[in-house]
Amino acid sequence: MFPTPTPHISAKPGDFGKTVLMPGDPLRSKFIAENFLENPVLVNNVRGVQGYTGTYKGVPVSVMASGMGMPSMGIYSYELFNFYGVENILRVGSVGALSEKLHVRDIVLAQGACTNSAYAAQFGCRGAIAPIADYGLLRTAADIAEERGLRCTVGNLLSSDTFYDDDKTANAAWIKMGVLGIEMEAAALYLNAMRAGKKALTICTVSDHLYRPEALSPEDRQESLTQMIEIALDTAAKMASK
Repeated sequence: MFPTPTPHISAKPGDFGKTVLMPGDPLRSKFIAENFLENPVLVNNVRGVQGYTGTYKGVPVSVMASGMGMPSMGIYSYELFNFYGVENILRVGSVGALSEKLHVRDIVLAQGACTNSAYAAQFGCRGAIAPIADYGLLRTAADIAEERGLRCTVGNLLSSDTFYDDDKTANAAWIKMGVLGIEMEAAALYLNAMRAGKKALTICTVSDHLYRPEALSPEDRQESLTQMIEIALDTAAKMASK
């Protein structure tokens, strides 16, 4: 029997839906719950990491923040997958663009997540494991974005352990390899899902461009990323019927 509540989540067994949306910011979790879910109930608030469960199009869906960085995502996604019976986690976050093709407010579906982290070392693979999204979630989200006529790009992101990198030339090699942008959580989420035999997908909105003067304000990041959120919620609803 797995321990619930956990040291980081105060919810009881059955409090979470099979699919959880995970923004990094607890305030974004609250915003999603209050504006997109029907009858949302607060099921976790340990350390101010707000988690809610409600319904969307009649389907039970939860939303809970992951915090910033792979250690934080690693803790919360591990506990949700392994202790609370969650089957799908959809990260909904922001990404700093590297690619010239991307612009602020574009949506990126992370097919894979390169990383400069040692997070994967714990799994004991004799080589470099590739953290990848679940294809079913990826295909569903891509189809939804196409049906809505949204500007959406599928590709590789970099999950970085360093927001302030002392090596100012570090991005050049990733750009050469076609990496679209940088965020800080997807690789840990994908690796935990792979190890648990569960499903995960990262959907990001471009919040700024690292090589052009384009950026969203903190308020815009919190409240105006509705297209990304709706793609994730519609994906959750469709997965419930499969």
